[in-house]
Amino acid sequence: MDPLGAPSQFVDVDILPSWGDSCEDELNASDTAAETFQKDTIRSPFLYNKDINAKVVLWKGDVALLNCTAIVNTSNESLTDKNPVSESIFMLAGPDLKEDLQKLQGCRTGEAKLTKGFHLAARFIIHTVGPKYKSRYRTAAESSLYSCYRNVLQLAKEQSMSSVGFCVINSAKRGYPLEDATHIALRTVRRFLEIHGETIEKVVFAVSELEEATYQKLLPLYFPRSLKEETRSLPYLPADIGNAEGEPVVPERQIRISEKPGAPEDSPEEEDEGLGVDLSFIGSHAFARMEGDIDKQRRLILQGQLSEAALQKQHQRNYNRWLCQARSEDLSDIASLKALYQTGVDHCGRTVMVVVGRNIPVTLIDMDKALLYFIHVMDHIAVKEYVLVYFHTLTSEYNHLDSDFLKKLYDVVDVKYKRNLKAVYFVHPTFRSKVSTWFFTTFSVSGLKDKIHHVDSLHQLFSAISPEQIDFPPFVLEYDARENGPYYTSYPPSPDL
Repeated sequence: MDPLGAPSQFVDVDILPSWGDSCEDELNASDTAAETFQKDTIRSPFLYNKDINAKVVLWKGDVALLNCTAIVNTSNESLTDKNPVSESIFMLAGPDLKEDLQKLQGCRTGEAKLTKGFHLAARFIIHTVGPKYKSRYRTAAESSLYSCYRNVLQLAKEQSMSSVGFCVINSAKRGYPLEDATHIALRTVRRFLEIHGETIEKVVFAVSELEEATYQKLLPLYFPRSLKEETRSLPYLPADIGNAEGEPVVPERQIRISEKPGAPEDSPEEEDEGLGVDLSFIGSHAFARMEGDIDKQRRLILQGQLSEAALQKQHQRNYNRWLCQARSEDLSDIASLKALYQTGVDHCGRTVMVVVGRNIPVTLIDMDKALLYFIHVMDHIAVKEYVLVYFHTLTSEYNHLDSDFLKKLYDVVDVKYKRNLKAVYFVHPTFRSKVSTWFFTTFSVSGLKDKIHHVDSLHQLFSAISPEQIDFPPFVLEYDARENGPYYTSYPPSPDL
């Protein structure tokens, strides 16, 4: 109530129901049930945590009305942006806010700066600037948006704030896709609460009616309200779930490479032990655990004891296990290589996936994890028609994918991958790679040979895919310009590819 006895328009965050209270499907979380769950089920990287859920609130309303320690204002670099969030905050805070903002002398993208709340119920306002989104610079935009949320939380921690009310930082004016931005917001807050949860009591996501559905959909992925919801949400996590703090993994910052993937660290004493070396690690990798007794399965096939339908069901079960494993395993080291990514569409409207051969250090990474990452990224892509563009440009012998690995990949993936793959554009092939491809598609993999098109220059590629629809590694453009001359921006579709 205000001094005159009229109801206050401000909303106390302590009376709002937490995210954990909204669960209607709570499992029996007894010690016995939890122990059985951990033993028999693959866990999500974002575990069910009742204490964290109690700190999170999803509220449909104006962030300026929240009675909490601080609210977040999304603005531009000069802190003069006119968007619904800012205008509401300015109107309720009063004219003193404008004067205080001038002292800050602007705010750079990703930064967070503090002012008083003045006539607001919140004591402070944390101002931050979200990035302008362009698909070509997606990685930079992801990092900047992460910095917004992280810096706001860090400032709240440093100022001993007990509660923070977040607006949706990615304003419509800046063009950031809502769902992509929500993934970053939720996982950043989740990781912060895991590490610094004792420093903050409430984090409120204040959303509009348009934004509420997206938050309702994605919150269970990062804040599951039960063990059952954790399991249900696991397959829907995106390929990139960030590092331990929720930060998008950038290749220049983090490439984790093991010298001998799958093997324990060598010691000088073991180098000359010959057969005395401990080989117990062999067969302990992810695929050895998932595939079961392959020899027994093949023997039954040869003996005619497994029907075609049974084989298909068995393959589907195995693929689903690999997919589940891919969803739960930390694949950030593989993601950081930027060797596989989605770009635009071809002239027929089919999704284009890019593979950059030079970014695959075959001899230095765990290729089983690379296979898991491929499955994780491609599972939802392969449900519709798609094409692959493989840049063989400037690859060395350390980047060449082994034919055994490619055969395993082809055998492991679901039938939809093979059915919906319409073309593979092999860009800048060498004579050796052409010969290898011919042998592989002739003797190892049936049905793929007719889909492979060797492309010696980008000019040829653009007759199938417009240049605006592909995010090129810079070295590919430089190499092609040096070898074939500069390219032009439009090409008519050609039946040759």
